[in-house]
Amino acid sequence: MFYVYLLKSFSHPEQKYIGMTDDLRKRLNDHNAGYSVHTAKYKPWDLVNYIAFSSKDAAIEFEQYMKTGSGYAFAKRHFWK
Repeated sequence: MFYVYLLKSFSHPEQKYIGMTDDLRKRLNDHNAGYSVHTAKYKPWDLVNYIAFSSKDAAIEFEQYMKTGSGYAFAKRHFWK
């Protein structure tokens, strides 16, 4: 399975992150350990939501959509309340 996931910083709640992985637990641990240069500054992170896909291509396509203006607005309206 492939996962598109949404994170929210616990220490800086205004900071949000969207990513894609095939190992959700490991990736969340990596974010919270500071292994990602994009998220290390705002750790720790809470997993807000994730969407599972059986196809890597579908997951990549959905992640790209979520990082657009309309995708981000959708996430803000439905997940990051």
